[in-house]
Amino acid sequence: MPLDAATRRISDLMPRPREGRDRARASRPSDDGVIGVFRRAAAGYGFVRPLDAPAGDRSADIHIPVVSALDAASGDTVRVRLVRGRDVRRPGLAGEIVEVLTRRSTRFVGSYFETAGRGWVQIDGNAFARPIGVGDPGAKRLTAGEKVVVEMVRFPSHLRDGEGVVVEVLGRAGDVGVDTQTIIHEFGLPGPFPDEALDDARAQAARFDESISGDRRDLTDQVIVTIDPIDARDFDDAISLERVERGHWLLGVHIADVSHFVREGSPLDQEARNRGTSVYLPDRVIPMIPEIVSNNLASLQPDTVRYAKTCWIEFTPDGIPVHSSVEPSAIRSRRRFAYEEVDVFLADPDTPAVVMTDEVRSLLGRMRDLARILRSRRIARGALELEMPEVKIDLDRDGRVSGAHVVENTESHRIIEEFMLAANEAVASSLAIAGAGFLRRIHAAPDPRKLRQLTEFVSELGFEVDSLESRFELQRLLDMARGKPEEHAVHYAVLRSLTRAAYGPQEEGHYALASDCYCHFTSPIRRYPDLTVHRALEAVARGGRPPTEGLVRLGADCSDLERRAESAERELVKLKLLNFFRSRIGEEMDAVVTGVEPFGLFVQGLVIPAEGLVPIDTLPDDSYRYDRASHTLSGRRPGQSFRLGDRVRVAIARVDVDRRELDLRLVGRGRRPKAGMRDRRSPPRRPKGRPPREPKGRRGRRR
Repeated sequence: MPLDAATRRISDLMPRPREGRDRARASRPSDDGVIGVFRRAAAGYGFVRPLDAPAGDRSADIHIPVVSALDAASGDTVRVRLVRGRDVRRPGLAGEIVEVLTRRSTRFVGSYFETAGRGWVQIDGNAFARPIGVGDPGAKRLTAGEKVVVEMVRFPSHLRDGEGVVVEVLGRAGDVGVDTQTIIHEFGLPGPFPDEALDDARAQAARFDESISGDRRDLTDQVIVTIDPIDARDFDDAISLERVERGHWLLGVHIADVSHFVREGSPLDQEARNRGTSVYLPDRVIPMIPEIVSNNLASLQPDTVRYAKTCWIEFTPDGIPVHSSVEPSAIRSRRRFAYEEVDVFLADPDTPAVVMTDEVRSLLGRMRDLARILRSRRIARGALELEMPEVKIDLDRDGRVSGAHVVENTESHRIIEEFMLAANEAVASSLAIAGAGFLRRIHAAPDPRKLRQLTEFVSELGFEVDSLESRFELQRLLDMARGKPEEHAVHYAVLRSLTRAAYGPQEEGHYALASDCYCHFTSPIRRYPDLTVHRALEAVARGGRPPTEGLVRLGADCSDLERRAESAERELVKLKLLNFFRSRIGEEMDAVVTGVEPFGLFVQGLVIPAEGLVPIDTLPDDSYRYDRASHTLSGRRPGQSFRLGDRVRVAIARVDVDRRELDLRLVGRGRRPKAGMRDRRSPPRRPKGRPPREPKGRRGRRR
């Protein structure tokens, strides 16, 4: 997952909240071997990725044979002794684990069964090849097939089975909500808020009376609106926009003043710090801050006085920023829009279908015009735009999956995106100019070696490119691939070549956004780094400087918590889709080849973007040769060749929910267009303008 949450196939479990701290302790230099994170394959062997390896770079991975893995589980931090010449058949480094330093988790979720008078649990996924013994089957009156949480007493190794104890029963596999509980326990997501945090939130609610103090600017007479998903519950940003002297634009980005209610060091703050981010699952939200604050006091609800931090940005007529400032304010939103309503307006500004006042209608028109100007400028400076499908699960009234669809990135989304990006950049620049230390959103430039590999890859697909070490050549490649069968493969390959965005005080800039100075300011309700930026602004306004000690550790912990949330969201979507497909064996769908391996083809559905494997032994009878350079499986017979980006017709063949596997069967072929030619049968191009997935939020926004 090199750039935030965009990767779909990389579904490794991510760190628990404490792992960032454990990892920091474990990464001290040592003469006793290499320290890294272990990932075990289904066959028992695994790989250790050194802690100092560049994000997305697998060349430093150390192969660990099954007999040399001790009892390490996937995600554990281990110490490895390198071994030379152990396996001449496998290139690269090899080693043996000499110590497990920290466990990623001691609790796992699996399916209970009984055999030979003993109780066993087969842990979900491929973490453990053999089931875990849990002792007396009558101890908890369990029945076969129930999902349970196991506390590991003894981890398994190649010499002995593991032992554990059942600590919680989640319910029957397939029952509504059991899949969500499985992911919550699997990733160690937060549970209910502690009483201290709830009492703090209630006290804040009792004190709040919507009065406007003298140190807060009264903007309640301004024309301000919010634009959010139709099912949004909290509203953390609002927009105003006017034309001022000399034809300049004055943009107001009004962000919920969460720091007014969540005081530093308070029980609310401590709990928000531990959570790091809200988690947006298909059927529920696990908020960072209790709903009393996140959905009420700090939520910018319409026709209600709410406190905000307002970022003012003045632009020239052609979109050049000439001045910015931030101040505490009080606003009253005139209108809450859903994205769909704004899209109706943008298609026909005179439409009577969306009721609004004339001044609000004029505001939307100005917002459209400035956003288009800002986007053009952002692209001109080299910002990258990746098109990666974002899946939204459709649930029926009973909470069961009724389908899924790709979230469409329309112009209304892009309008809000441009203004949030502008505010984040303006705030970061103002803090940097003031000499303040703060949590930046940093995204390092990619490794030139990986870009050279990317150049070779896309050339094999038929795209003629110069050196992709130029961000503008990367832009051109992404544009060439849009709308073609190879689009997903190219955009995914570009993503894999980039590093992963993270939080930290380092002055490294943001490569994908082509920004020298960037931070997250616009979502303090759901991201802890944004809350710290608000506090940094307050410190600077008081004439002081925010403390810088601990920012490196805080950034690392917030990055880990963000990745955990993204991985949990992605894994639950995958799990719900598998449950959905389980009753649809034999159904067919159109798909595109997203990966080619010696053992088969990874394909992704075009309507429901679920990914599965077409095993090589299910392809038409032939002798196939795998070519890594061209990403093809080629048979001896004419027409029996499969390449990355090919369109295919597949049928659902096998669904294994417990192991999180979807097997598909090839039933037809699509036409392979010539490289550089647009497939006339392919769907219309999605609108440009989706910024790189930076980062993922429950609104479908990337900032």
